[in-house]
Order: sequence, then C-alpha cells, then structure tokens
Amino acid sequence: MSLSPVLPRLVLASTSSYRRGLLERLRLPFDVIAPEVDESPLGDEAPDALALRLARAKAVAGLQRAPGAVVIGSDQVAVCAGRVLGKPGGFAPAMQQLQWMSGREVVFHSALAVTDGSRAEAQDVITRCQVRTLDDEAIAAYLHAEQPFDTAGSAKAEGLGIALMAHIASDDPTALIGLPLIALTGMLARFGLDPLKATR
Repeated sequence: MSLSPVLPRLVLASTSSYRRGLLERLRLPFDVIAPEVDESPLGDEAPDALALRLARAKAVAGLQRAPGAVVIGSDQVAVCAGRVLGKPGGFAPAMQQLQWMSGREVVFHSALAVTDGSRAEAQDVITRCQVRTLDDEAIAAYLHAEQPFDTAGSAKAEGLGIALMAHIASDDPTALIGLPLIALTGMLARFGLDPLKATR
C-alpha cells in the first residue's frame, strides 16, 4: 500500500479576513500568522514596487515564525490619478476617496509572494476598475450600506461595491478582493501544494 505524501505546512502571513476566506476556497489546510511589517512607502516608491516589496516582506516575516513552511504574503496598493488610496478607516475619508475616484480609473496592484526559505516567487496582478460618475447621495448611500472602511479604495467589489463600477478588467477576478488565486494556485503547485492533487 502506497503512503500519501506528506504535504508541507502552509501558512498565510496576513491578518486579513478577506484573504483568509479566499485561501479557504483552495481547500488546503493552512495556518494564519500575523506578520509584523512596516507598510510605509519608501520615498518615491512606485505603487507596484511597494506592493511587491510588502508582499515579500510579509512572506519572510511569516517564515521567521514558521521555519520550513510554505508561506504566502500578499499586499494590495490602489492608485487613482496618481494618488495612492489607503484604507479610509471611517466615513468621511471614504467619502473623499470615492468622490476622487468618481468617473476615474483605479488601478489595483495585488502583489503575491510565496517562499519556503530556499526559494521564492512573487507576482503583481493588476486590476483596472473604471468607476461610474457618482453623486454624493449615491456615495453616501453605499457607505452607509456596506461600511467598507477597512478596504483600500473604499469599495468592496464582491458586495454592493460592484454597483460603483462601470468596468473591471483583470486576469484574475479574485485579485481585486486581495488574494489572486489563479496566480497563487500556480505558485503553490510549484511548491508541492497543488490544490487539485493534495490529499485532504
């Protein structure tokens, strides 16, 4: 009788409930570790470079607490008309963000990094969102309904926030939520964790 292969331990280095929920779709057992990473940008750091650097830093921070594991780090940076959009944290900043985004394109850099200590991979998955022209009444109604104050760009496209959008273009529909599962599946397979072959 052949024995099932022992899978490497999988760790998600993130405190995001959205990323945790997305990773659960792949049906791989995993642990969650909160990475302690300073997310401040460096000088004139470009948004894609910032997202990739932070994703790698989170993966490395997770690996330090879980040696030998396959660790996933991820970060997302949203940009609109040259302005980086962080998590608003409250109604008034979210209102200002959506007023700024109204009628404009927002580019989301959803960076992903995977490492086991001996090797590492990283990728930036880009999503382009064209926001509808919105009046203040519509923006306020949305914010009261969904309260997306912990989300960069003040909109949850997986919920009512989809009604803010005129168009979304991406190679990976999960990237906008925060964890690009198509890219991640390929990465994990190369680390011996193919979700379609792994023993449950």
